Amino acid sequence: MYSIRILPRTLHFKQPAGTSRGVYLQRRVWFLLLEDRDSGQFGVGECAPLPRLSCDDLPNYEDILARACRQAAADGQIDVDSLQSFPSILFGLETAFRHLRRGSLRFWDTPFSRGAAGIPINGLIWMGDFDTMLRRVQDKLQAGYTCIKIKIGAIDFDQELNLLAHIRNRFSREQIELRVDANGAFSPAEALRKLERLNAFDLHSIEQPIRAGQWDAMAELCRQTPVPIALDEELIGINTPQQQAELLDAIRPQYIILKPSLHGGWHGAESWIQLARQRGIGSWITSALESNVGLNSLAQWCATQQSTMPQGLGTGQLFLDNVPSPLTIRGNHLWFQAEVPEPDWRSILLQSPSTP
Repeated sequence: MYSIRILPRTLHFKQPAGTSRGVYLQRRVWFLLLEDRDSGQFGVGECAPLPRLSCDDLPNYEDILARACRQAAADGQIDVDSLQSFPSILFGLETAFRHLRRGSLRFWDTPFSRGAAGIPINGLIWMGDFDTMLRRVQDKLQAGYTCIKIKIGAIDFDQELNLLAHIRNRFSREQIELRVDANGAFSPAEALRKLERLNAFDLHSIEQPIRAGQWDAMAELCRQTPVPIALDEELIGINTPQQQAELLDAIRPQYIILKPSLHGGWHGAESWIQLARQRGIGSWITSALESNVGLNSLAQWCATQQSTMPQGLGTGQLFLDNVPSPLTIRGNHLWFQAEVPEPDWRSILLQSPSTP
């Protein structure tokens, strides 16, 4: 017999996390504590929709979450079909059940979970003024990152180009892979012109150059772009395999980026990856500002995909009040610390106060 407790928390960023959509100072999450009353086994999951972005960022989210947890506890399993429109809830339940049934934070038996191999990751540069972003870039390069992702669209475009030029004047494409993320900051009318200017810096890709929902404009941009385009926000709310195939066939991007808490949990993300591969479209996986609970879940699942591309999983050091992590960053790789005891998230969460 199962029970699920919902433990809401507010996490606080160490420094403001700036995007073209605004600045995050704190992060609202709902931890799930799943317990098997017969065996005493437990699992912890994390549900964390992003405000004004997730398709399940709804006023009655807590009520929907409570109903989903009652149903999953009563059934002893997850009704994936009923939760397709609530990806953050599905991801949290997938994580909690996997944790419980494995009895460990090593969700699958992989070289990563055994501590024998790390996952290559990119260094993420948050938006800020020019000097702040330049300092952050230099810090990442000194730390040994060979793939840098820079969020653009918040400061003057020419200053952003100057930042990219500064990197390229020091490091070639072979030395440093550069990705940029516009978060939909460009208008369709200006996007191609800006992509042509960005092309001077040998970029790997640009994420979501124009706002999501403009399929015709995005498709035309993907046909003409000199810089490979990766869809991110565009995938939000596209929750069935039929809808996913329709989007990929209509837009034909060069890449898609999967965030399970936004894009259908593990179940939905695997559907996206399979459909993309059938069409010759590449993909990689990134976090969506989860705590270390969600980040471990992402990393464990990511390791099963056997991708050699740098992933966007280096966000475990964002919060002042995160739970302890079984993960660590060494150079430009994320590692699971198989040689040390796993953190007891159950005791930690039960001892810390819930936040309204």
